[in-house]
Amino acid sequence: MILSAGVGSGHNSAAAAVEQACSARTDIDEVQVLDVLQVSSALYRDVLAKGYFALVEDLPWLIEWGYDASDPPFRRRGPIDPWTGINALPVIRAIKRFRPTAIVCTHFLPAQLLATLLLRGVIDAKTAIVTTDYDFQGLWLTSAFHQLFVAREEGRVELTALGLPTDRIKATGIPIAADPNPASARDGSGPPMLLISAGAKGGDYAEAVVRQTLHMRSAFTATIVCGHDDALRRRIEALVAPASNRYHVLGYTTQMGQLMRRADLFVGKPGGLTASECMAAGLPMVLVSPIPGQEIRNGDYLMEQGAAVRCNSAATIGWKIDEVLRDPVRLRSMQAAAQKTGRPDAAVDVLSALLDGPTRPLVVTRAAQKTILDASERRVVATDLTGPSSLVRLIEKTEGSTVALLRAEELVVLQKRYSTDNGDLILRREHSPMSLKWEERRLFRAMLRGEDELQVRIEGPSAPCGTLTE
Repeated sequence: MILSAGVGSGHNSAAAAVEQACSARTDIDEVQVLDVLQVSSALYRDVLAKGYFALVEDLPWLIEWGYDASDPPFRRRGPIDPWTGINALPVIRAIKRFRPTAIVCTHFLPAQLLATLLLRGVIDAKTAIVTTDYDFQGLWLTSAFHQLFVAREEGRVELTALGLPTDRIKATGIPIAADPNPASARDGSGPPMLLISAGAKGGDYAEAVVRQTLHMRSAFTATIVCGHDDALRRRIEALVAPASNRYHVLGYTTQMGQLMRRADLFVGKPGGLTASECMAAGLPMVLVSPIPGQEIRNGDYLMEQGAAVRCNSAATIGWKIDEVLRDPVRLRSMQAAAQKTGRPDAAVDVLSALLDGPTRPLVVTRAAQKTILDASERRVVATDLTGPSSLVRLIEKTEGSTVALLRAEELVVLQKRYSTDNGDLILRREHSPMSLKWEERRLFRAMLRGEDELQVRIEGPSAPCGTLTE
């Protein structure tokens, strides 16, 4: 089962890419894709989806503030809020009906829900969180999951420095759909081709881009994709009518993969999926009008890789594009950097790592979450901590996978009750569950998964020999 949320097109595009990868595997019998907003109330859907884009248009500074405010890891440690919980009921019913073996989330909303269901023992499926931007954002972190997939190696390093176990974090790239016509390629004999995109919903910035290209001195052709914005398409068609031999104006198209492989330079916003598709096609980018927060950070990464340039003023867009086109060596270097950055097999890698990976979820206790948050706010690497507040991992003896991340002080209680002679723990299902504290009951329910006992070993800075004493 693949769960997404239609806040923009990127999350659903990633879900479609994973669905496509499922069809290539013989061990997957059935796939169901669900946009969780489509089964929620109209009010909830409008507040999240339409409200977000209204803020992007009118109050972008508020989007940036919200992104930064929600970025610290595990800032939100409680259960999902009541309003979200009520709107999640149709999703829970859909999961119970389908009874999936594995669930992939391409948005943080269903990821938060799945963590709650795992800890309550409602589901027994393997769960994956698949991020859809190049920079990791703290909202994606949850208290229980099987695998967390990030877009780049720096994100994996960041999460492991926070204390998350290395066996649960993978850098796979952002899932994109496979190109059905991979033979399409650039034609180096003609002038460079620009691919100017207004995004799926359309954006007025595209008109400013096209207007600026009319003043460029370099030879070029341009394909302009206006998305679902018919009014924008008509305005641009009228704008380029005097030079129609150089411009090809489209509305919404399902052929973006082929267009990207034929183009020499992309001009548009650095959404996670768009950027990932460009990199997989070896297509460098001229970034315009990025959304504050995730798209700014996406752009920073692409420029760091040498695969993009950014234009911060509408008055210089044409000049910026011209500077790249007039330097063929630079353009080829940017194309090579994009090709090197691309991860076209991300969806396949996500499925393989999830289905072949650990069967038990990783549980991060609330005390461990607080340690990670506090360390992050003090700019301390959580894995360097020692003493009662340091992080300790419980490693399942059979699979060798990390099943719990907790504070050292929490381990003392478990050792008193479940310690063995060799320093391991044998966690047992209690006949009287009320003898355990609430947090311990959640931990046991997720780790034992219906079994009576589980043997684990202890790893962590406070337990170098596998034990921890009070």
